[in-house]
Amino acid sequence: MKQSRPADGAGPVRAGEEVDAASIARYLGELDSALAVQPILRQFDGGASNLTYLLEYPDRDLVLRRPPFGRLARSAHDVVREARMLEALAPAFPRVPRVVAICEDTSVIGAEFFVMEKIGGLILRRDLPESPTIDPATAHSLCIAFVDTLTSLHAVDTSEPALAAFGRGDGYVSRQLEGWTERYRRAKTPGVGDFEDVIRWLEAHRPASDSGRCLVHNDFRFDNVVLDPDSPARIVGVLDWEMATVGDPLMDLGNSLAYWIEASDEPAFRGLRRQPTNAPGMMTRSELARAYSLLSGRSIENLAFYEVFGLFRLAAIAQQIYRRYVEGNAANTQFANFGAIVRVLEERCRALTGRD
Repeated sequence: MKQSRPADGAGPVRAGEEVDAASIARYLGELDSALAVQPILRQFDGGASNLTYLLEYPDRDLVLRRPPFGRLARSAHDVVREARMLEALAPAFPRVPRVVAICEDTSVIGAEFFVMEKIGGLILRRDLPESPTIDPATAHSLCIAFVDTLTSLHAVDTSEPALAAFGRGDGYVSRQLEGWTERYRRAKTPGVGDFEDVIRWLEAHRPASDSGRCLVHNDFRFDNVVLDPDSPARIVGVLDWEMATVGDPLMDLGNSLAYWIEASDEPAFRGLRRQPTNAPGMMTRSELARAYSLLSGRSIENLAFYEVFGLFRLAAIAQQIYRRYVEGNAANTQFANFGAIVRVLEERCRALTGRD
């Protein structure tokens, strides 16, 4: 029998995002007879990109990832690529889920998907859990573990052919800036800003050297790491590798800082908080960046560029999701607020770029 587990954020499948459990059972049963039984399906409410489902079996839990429904941004939501990344990364960075199956046959559930083992543990959401208790000392230790895990990922040898295939290395910052600029402009809807002044600032402040060749997660934040519930300062897993690639590691740090909202931030920005980085004992953004610099040995002299880019990229992601919602291709009603999120992020970018 399965052991009891902490609350995992999975609930009923949202209307309009159903998948065929019987078809899943037939497909997985051909690979492993133990999976021929039809699983109970639940859907994770965290995350806003690929759709993630819990497959409950009598003696184990698996997780299924598939793209969202409706029109998708070009090159986004490639779940097969994500699964191949997990397979390639596992020998060098074992805190990734084990892939059970990769399905490129869209006739099974209407889209490509993959299935992986569920890493049991605690995932932090907006606020700290009541149990286990995370006191200020534990929160600080968790921040150190967070930075240590990120630097460990950036130390992975990307010259290995299986990993080198996931990125083009040199020119990464330029490609990211150009790519997210194009995505934002293409996804723009009435009522949101155009970010053109922010884009011009980023183009003027991009780093002179653009030769990063580290493995970057591209969405490294608390609700994508799994903690040991008996020792919550210990990270046992890292999830959501959809955007992982090879590039400049400071882009990863900047993306993490975009989510790192402090208790002293302005009210509108605090309203976007999705992780408990405001809790007593948590590092500030400056402390987190300095800890990363110390552990990795990398300079953070041009940190402002990376922090502003992280916020702009987050705005572009939110805008893509908001457009899907406006067009009726996303069932999660929380996405109705994403237009307002984009506007707050634009003001935050302007506040940071106005320091020059």
